Amino acid sequence: MRPILLSGHERSLTQVKFNREGDLLFSVSKDNVINAWFSHNGERLGTYDGHNGTVWSVDVDASSELLISGSADNQMRLWEVATGKCLYTWEFNTAAKRVAFSEDNTQVLVVNEARMGFRGTLQVFRLNRDPATWSQQNPEPIRTITFSGPKAVVAAFAPLDQYIITGHENGKVAMYYHDDKEPESGIDAELEENSVDAHGGEMITDLQMSPDRTYFATSGKDKTAKLIDTKSLAILKTFATETPLNSASIHPTKPFVIVGGGQEAMNVTTTSARQGRFETRFWHKVFEEECARLPGHFGPINTIAIHPAGKAYASGGEDGYVRVNWFDPGFFSSKLYGPDLELALEDQ
Repeated sequence: MRPILLSGHERSLTQVKFNREGDLLFSVSKDNVINAWFSHNGERLGTYDGHNGTVWSVDVDASSELLISGSADNQMRLWEVATGKCLYTWEFNTAAKRVAFSEDNTQVLVVNEARMGFRGTLQVFRLNRDPATWSQQNPEPIRTITFSGPKAVVAAFAPLDQYIITGHENGKVAMYYHDDKEPESGIDAELEENSVDAHGGEMITDLQMSPDRTYFATSGKDKTAKLIDTKSLAILKTFATETPLNSASIHPTKPFVIVGGGQEAMNVTTTSARQGRFETRFWHKVFEEECARLPGHFGPINTIAIHPAGKAYASGGEDGYVRVNWFDPGFFSSKLYGPDLELALEDQ
């Protein structure tokens, strides 16, 4: 497996995201820039310029027509993927830390951080999907969840968009009922339906759904990644490492969870890459055993995304680089784990 190195950012990466077909990859970082790449060869397709602060999060809809981004400039922006044109900007009191499309692509959520006396919130906006009036979006949310306790840092829609799953700075995972069709039904959308302490009081750093959204992966500063059932929030599997984890993603066709992290960025200058453990790690999602490690980054790995068909994965690091690793045929024909998997991941 030979990685493609993408050099288009001047500061550390915050999120990478494939589109549904996997031919495009979007990356955002602390340099205020959103990049679009052809995933098969690493050629940069273009940039989306306009944010004036760290771009924390990005997501693309199922048709690859619309892109959503959240930034430290207190804005969430809607972009046309093909042209790079900013169609609409939502303004908030605090930074937009996480954005995500709903499963049916008619809504977007945004997580705003708590700062300067403002509480952390999660807001849901309904999108106008008519291309003729893309620039005419509703500035008012259809749902607002205000967090009185520890703030949410990541979130995603559950299957059929009936619930919203949130991950919090105190390690809690919570479920909130979401029904935009009956806003006056008497159900208080600000009351969590269920919650679990998934990461022992330590911050959750990432939350990514499985392809069918029936379960999801979380990563945390407690040096573990978890698989959690979406309906019951039962913790299904735990993957324990030696360093804090920043991202975890579920392979769609093979029984692996890929995680990444490493020693905290503030200590990187005093630590070698080997000691800092800046590798992506493959864990068997059933047996909870580490199967392989793949080095490459020169600092902590901040974000991981897997190709929707499982053909490749991308990682973004504190070093400012994105690495796209396309799996060789041996990866798919090898045994589930062990020496054969190690060999399949090496350069051939």
